[in-house]
Amino acid sequence: MDDKKNYKKTEPQEDPEAVIVDDLNASPAEEAAAEAETAEEAAAEMTEEEKLAAENESLKTSLEKVKKEYMFLMAEFDNFRKRTLREKSELIKNAAESAFKGLLPVVDDFERALKASDGVDDAASIREGMELIYKKLKKYLEQNGVKEMDPEDRDFDADRHEAITAVPVPDENLKGKIIDTVEKGYMINDKVLRHAKVVVGQ
Repeated sequence: MDDKKNYKKTEPQEDPEAVIVDDLNASPAEEAAAEAETAEEAAAEMTEEEKLAAENESLKTSLEKVKKEYMFLMAEFDNFRKRTLREKSELIKNAAESAFKGLLPVVDDFERALKASDGVDDAASIREGMELIYKKLKKYLEQNGVKEMDPEDRDFDADRHEAITAVPVPDENLKGKIIDTVEKGYMINDKVLRHAKVVVGQ
């Protein structure tokens, strides 16, 4: 009987070494889960002030990035604007250079004609030379899109003609019509280069 009373039920003791072995044998997935759980616990422990500070830092970083991108775009646009102005200036300069260069042969012809006309009394030959130069100049202008307005057009158009005077006409059908052209008008690529100066009937 006494032996039964002194008998105590003993609980199985956990082997510390076995625990260490189990930890070493943990899979990567289990380790990742454990780390995630630790991170969640740390986040939960963050105070409201720490959360706001972290958010503020994130916003500062984003703002700095946006400012850098904005400054880069502004510099690119400024370079583009300067390049465009330079190209436009060069285009205008080169266009004028090309136009004047094309006129030089006409000037040469005039100089030769003037030199050849010294001591010449034959007006017909001089006129013939002048006509050749005139035709050459007209051809050059046409090649560059410059054409004179139709001299047979008798309908007054304020967009193309400039009335320098008005004269009375005996026929009612001539009122508002072009009676005479004092100075020819020219078009360049269907745009008025110079208005024709005309006399209009009234």
